[in-house]
Amino acid sequence: MTKRRDILTLGGATLIAGTAKADNARLDFENGQIGALPSGVTAALTGSGGPIKWSIVEDAGAPAGSKVLAQTSADKTDFRFPLAIFDQPVAADLEVAVRFRAVAGEVDRAAGIAVRLADKDNYYVVRANALEDNVRLYRVVKGQRIQFAGANVKVPSGAWQELKLAARGNRFEVSFNGKRLYDATDSTFASPGRVALWTKADSVTHFDDLRIQTF
Repeated sequence: MTKRRDILTLGGATLIAGTAKADNARLDFENGQIGALPSGVTAALTGSGGPIKWSIVEDAGAPAGSKVLAQTSADKTDFRFPLAIFDQPVAADLEVAVRFRAVAGEVDRAAGIAVRLADKDNYYVVRANALEDNVRLYRVVKGQRIQFAGANVKVPSGAWQELKLAARGNRFEVSFNGKRLYDATDSTFASPGRVALWTKADSVTHFDDLRIQTF
């Protein structure tokens, strides 16, 4: 059977749709407009605090070109979680990987991937923190974070790294820089939802080379 690969565009990113069994998307933001939020992406906020700022910026050291999607607002409100929500895909079982660079932050230097997002207050999120040196997995229910897995691991500031989350049914697998960290189970959210990038408080974080595979 011949594998079908359709090249699509979402907000300045290149998407590759895969086979009948799985859709594969890879987003690099190279065709996006500097200073703008990509089309097909909506900014939202879990928690409180001032305005968030997601946009495409230049980063000469980016792994997939010279443009990245960044959250650059440095509001120090602790209970503040900016989201960049992608319109597509909407899926329950999927694997999401992203490269990120923790640029700055005094309260936090965090980068996260949200999946099965129903709205800005209900989703799963895995996040790496360069101030705490850990990677933790949460469910966010009605805006409240509840951790259900995690591991301590060095998360260097200023360096490009890879975070990956796979979700199948009630099982979750978290990997960091190509190493599988842990598995966990949770059944709070079973329905298909959207994918989002995520930060916390005053984290200034760059994201690139987002890869999504749905099952």
